[in-house]
Amino acid sequence: MSIITVVGAGMMGSALSMPAHDNGHTVRLVGTHLDREIIASIKECGFHPTLKRQLPPGVEAFQIEELEAALEGADLVIGGVSSFGVEWFTQHVLPKIPSHLPVLSVTKGLAEGPGGRLVPFPHYMQAKLGQGKSLSLNAIGGPCTSYELADRRHSAVCFCGEDSEILERLKGMLETAYYHISTSTDVMGVEAAVALKNAYALSVSLAIGLIEREEGVGCQEAYNPQAALFGQAMREMAALVHLLGGREESVAFGVGDLYVTIFGGRTRRLGTLLGRGLSFEEALAELEGVTLESVAITKVVAKAVRTQAQQGLLRLGDFPLLMHVDEIISQGKPVNIPWKAFTYSFR
Repeated sequence: MSIITVVGAGMMGSALSMPAHDNGHTVRLVGTHLDREIIASIKECGFHPTLKRQLPPGVEAFQIEELEAALEGADLVIGGVSSFGVEWFTQHVLPKIPSHLPVLSVTKGLAEGPGGRLVPFPHYMQAKLGQGKSLSLNAIGGPCTSYELADRRHSAVCFCGEDSEILERLKGMLETAYYHISTSTDVMGVEAAVALKNAYALSVSLAIGLIEREEGVGCQEAYNPQAALFGQAMREMAALVHLLGGREESVAFGVGDLYVTIFGGRTRRLGTLLGRGLSFEEALAELEGVTLESVAITKVVAKAVRTQAQQGLLRLGDFPLLMHVDEIISQGKPVNIPWKAFTYSFR
């Protein structure tokens, strides 16, 4: 069996201790500087206070100062930070990882590159490392919530990376009867699709707030508007993945992730508040300043789309839903879904 070191004691990184433990591996969970209370709780009684679940017996917890000890003899490092922790992880963790040791990241997002380019996080992190060091940087994408994985619900994800042999090895380490793993060398396609779902989950959630604005909070949901926005989101996601050079089959991982994301969490809550008529600033205040990956990815992608449109590489009119959400976030405009822009004539 292997030693798996998870760096970042967030919900998804910690939930991966379930399949890792179930496959007989030694699991070492290292908290970031922001995870001290989580690690203290796990050391004391094995309970994860954010995930609100007991971690498997034998999971070893380490504070960030103990990182080097947690890496000793490891066969795999799992990056468990959010997109807001990518810079920290790249600067403070990756330099300490030996070149032979593969990294598997749960982080979903796209980084801004020059000239309106979008860069998947594994490529971004490798570029930040420079030419002096090369690591096998892989990532997880697909529809999987941390709490359901922790409860061992059936989940289907994709491991993406440059080396198919390494991907198959990682799959063999973590696949279980409930955690089902596809593999893909289409890093751009998979990473773009699962990152975009955060922006588009926000857009679909607007419809929840719109019906509550008309009929009151707690009313029966109207599914036709949500479905219409879901369909438009899928069109735009597919077009963006294609423009970025990703493969068609990778879109499914993002669409599945979109589906699960609209059913709960901070992104649904933000979209609902905006749909009810709150301004973006009012909605943020209501959410008490929680970090929102959906806002970050919307801004990054919308900026890139506008830049590429100015360069004549695409048409803004092909992405009306993304542009409207960005207007709400970046320009303070009220929700006014451009429904007519979602109609098409197919011949």
